Amino acid sequence: MRRGLAAGNWKMNGTGGDLGEIALLAAAHPAPASEVLICPPATLIARMADAARGTPIAVGGQDCHPAEKGAHTGDLSAAMLAEAGASHVILGHSERRADHGETDDLVRAKAEAARAAGLTAIVCVGETLAEREAGRTLEIVEGQLAGSVPDGAAGDTLVVAYEPVWAIGTGLTPTTEQIAEVHAALRAALTARFGAEIAGAIRLLYGGSVKAANATEIFAVADVDGALVGGASLKAADFGPIVAALDARLG
Repeated sequence: MRRGLAAGNWKMNGTGGDLGEIALLAAAHPAPASEVLICPPATLIARMADAARGTPIAVGGQDCHPAEKGAHTGDLSAAMLAEAGASHVILGHSERRADHGETDDLVRAKAEAARAAGLTAIVCVGETLAEREAGRTLEIVEGQLAGSVPDGAAGDTLVVAYEPVWAIGTGLTPTTEQIAEVHAALRAALTARFGAEIAGAIRLLYGGSVKAANATEIFAVADVDGALVGGASLKAADFGPIVAALDARLG
């Protein structure tokens, strides 16, 4: 069975005063069955890695540059994230695609750089409301998957997160049937490309207004191996019940 992954994306939130949430989360879940990951702003990665040392909580980045180094003001390489204590990096999030014009080709290059630096890439795919209403959901997410995931992917180097753009931060959530349809299509596409053994080891996360109230229902869906959580990951009191719901499913 694939190990569950509860990943928190703090986005552009959090300062040093918020690092105490790591101790609270670790105290509430000292030995989770699931993998627990927090991806804070880059300014907090090293300090959070220190705060999480000796706990089951892993730390990740929210983006990386595809190059190892160079004249790229304001950017961070995958190797820099790894040196700071990150084990994962989120790539191709819809906010990066929309706000920074990131293409599938760029996301793929970043995923290749992440793998070279020893990081696990969490590659995000998802459709807008207009695309869903036009009946293009599977076309969009399968296209993003094909273009964003590099060759040679494996379960220890790649996680795929389905985040319907229209559900992120809106309070709206797809039905379990809609989530199941997309996750089944993603698993099938990975199987067709990499074979059943490799595809079967790649975890698929759901993201988009995941919270304690709906986590149990979402985690009961086939091929949902965890969640990529936004706002509800900022406080241990909110994120902890999501971790518990994922652990309960695995148990």
